[in-house]
Amino acid sequence: MNQEKIQELKHWMRKENVDVTYITNPNTIAYLSGFTSDPHERVLALFLSTSHDPFLFTPALEAETARQSSWPFDVVGYLDTENPWQVIAHEINNRYGQPQQLAIEKATFTLDRFEQLQPFFASTDFSKDVTPIIQRMQLCKTSQEIDILIEAGQWADFAFETGFAAIKDGATEEEIAAEIEYRLKRKGVAHMSFDTTVLVGPHAASPHGAPNKTLVQKNELVLFDLGVVWKGYCSDATRTVAYKEPTAFQKEVYSIVLEAQLAAQAAVKPGVTAGQLDKIARDIIESYGYGDAFNHRLGHGIGTSVHEYPSLVAGNDLVIEEGMCFSIEPGIYLPNQVGVRIEDCVYVTKDGSQPLTHTSKELLIID
Repeated sequence: MNQEKIQELKHWMRKENVDVTYITNPNTIAYLSGFTSDPHERVLALFLSTSHDPFLFTPALEAETARQSSWPFDVVGYLDTENPWQVIAHEINNRYGQPQQLAIEKATFTLDRFEQLQPFFASTDFSKDVTPIIQRMQLCKTSQEIDILIEAGQWADFAFETGFAAIKDGATEEEIAAEIEYRLKRKGVAHMSFDTTVLVGPHAASPHGAPNKTLVQKNELVLFDLGVVWKGYCSDATRTVAYKEPTAFQKEVYSIVLEAQLAAQAAVKPGVTAGQLDKIARDIIESYGYGDAFNHRLGHGIGTSVHEYPSLVAGNDLVIEEGMCFSIEPGIYLPNQVGVRIEDCVYVTKDGSQPLTHTSKELLIID
C-alpha cells in the first residue's frame, strides 16, 4: 500500500471538501493499494474517506487474494448475483454516511457505470474530478519506482535481442512476436505492457499496425515496438532494424528519425517544456521534407500504465521536472514504402536524463 500517496489524496479531499473518493482505474487502484487485478467486466473499486478507513471493493472471486495482498484495510466482495451498485451504496452509507461530495476519476469512469451508481446518491455532487491530482501524484517517480522501471527496461532489451535473433527467411511478423513473448514467459515475465508489435517493410508505415502473416523480406526494415510489465511497472521501446542490406532510401529515412530522436532525447532536462521537446524532433523531420509523415506526438508518460500523463505534444507548456519518466519516439511513415520509429523511455535527472533501454540505436543490419 502506498500510504504516502493515500495521505496526499486525503489532503486534496479536505481542501476540496470531498467526503468520499471513488477510484475506478485498476492501474490507479494497484498504485495506491498494492492490489493488482484485471476485473474484466466486473466492478473493482477503491473508496477513500477523509475521516474513516478506506476499503477495497472487489468481485467475490478475488476478495481473498486482495486480503492476502499488502492492503491492510477492509475488502468487500460482491457476488455475480448481487447488484454491485447497491452493495457499494450500502457500504458507503454505513461507513461514511451519505456523502455530499463524491469525487470520481472522470477519465476512466464510464457514463454507463455512472448512470447505474448515481440513483443511489441522488443528493450527492459528483462534479469533482480526482484524475488531475492522481496524474500529478504519478508524474514524478521515486528512486524506488525508477529502479523498477530500469529493470522493466532491461527486459525490453532482452526482448529486442530475442526478436532480432528470430528474423530469418520465411518468418512471419506473428511468429517473431510470439517468439519474443514465449521467451519472456519462460524467464518469468508474465505480461507485456501492450501487444508486441513486429512490422515488416511497408507494413511498418502504419504507426499502430498489428503483426500478421507478412513474411520477412530481404532488404527490408523490420520495426519492433514492445514492452513488459514488471513488478507493476511498464517498459516501452521501439527499434527498427534491417534484414540484409537496406536501400539508400531506407537508410536516409532511418538516419533522419535517428537524428530527431537523439536530439530530442539529448535536450531532456528540468526546465524545458514538453512542447519544446516535441518541436526539436519535429523541426528536424520537417527540415528534410517529411513533416507530414510524422503524424503523432513525440511521447507520453510511463509508469504503472504504458501511457501515462504527460503528453509530449506541440503546445504543451508543462515544465519538465526531475523524476518524470516518458518516451521519446519520433517516426516517419510513408504508405506503401517504409515506416521507421525509434523510441526510448527516459527518466529525468537533476541536469539531464537517462534512458531506460539500452539496445543500440545505430542501424543494425541482420545477415
